[in-house]
Amino acid sequence: MSDSSTDDSVIEYRFFFNNKRVGEHKVYLRPIEPTDRKEAVPAEWTRLDFHKCRHCPLSSDSSPQCPFAAALVEPVNMLADIASFEAVDVVVTWRGREIRQSTTVQRAAGSLLGAISATSGCPHTARFKAMAWFHWPFSTSHETIYRSLGTYLLAQYLRGQRGLEADWELNGLRELYRHLRLVNLGMAERLRAAADVDSSVNGIILLDLLAADTLYSLDQYEGELDTYFEEHLR
Repeated sequence: MSDSSTDDSVIEYRFFFNNKRVGEHKVYLRPIEPTDRKEAVPAEWTRLDFHKCRHCPLSSDSSPQCPFAAALVEPVNMLADIASFEAVDVVVTWRGREIRQSTTVQRAAGSLLGAISATSGCPHTARFKAMAWFHWPFSTSHETIYRSLGTYLLAQYLRGQRGLEADWELNGLRELYRHLRLVNLGMAERLRAAADVDSSVNGIILLDLLAADTLYSLDQYEGELDTYFEEHLR
């Protein structure tokens, strides 16, 4: 396995819970080599048709498991007996740096699930993978808006450089966030139906709040970021 302290394709989250237990989860931005170990029987709640998102383009014939749900099995098990409001110390190791945060399990789960979402293989979250390559743990709403706008506009510039149509009106970004909201709501419904605990569900809800806030800012921009661009706006 890659060393997350030096490999910029591995994001490692370590959770230090109040009961002295330590949990760890790694997010791989590049596909990892398959192992020979026997895989466990997939959890029932990861089946594609188990509370399937209504806008999911996948078929159970080609994809028996929901890729996003399958990517959540390990973090859900890690957080299975931890309430969302509990305090936790988190260390995120990535790109040769450590980011430490004392926060709630809900906020820590939301940050981790954001990276998992973009790298899970879900068709509706795949285009957020560029943001995952520049993952910023525990982002605020303003940071999320800044990163999403910047990433999308850079993607349009790169498309133009290759002779492809560019979307400077951000219509595609609005559509991406509308689909993301449906995915987040669908995953929350899936997890509620499968689990007796609330930490991962609330992490998904937190993600949806950020997605809703970003979508609102795109549709009804009220100058949230203007103060950071004063020199450009004179």
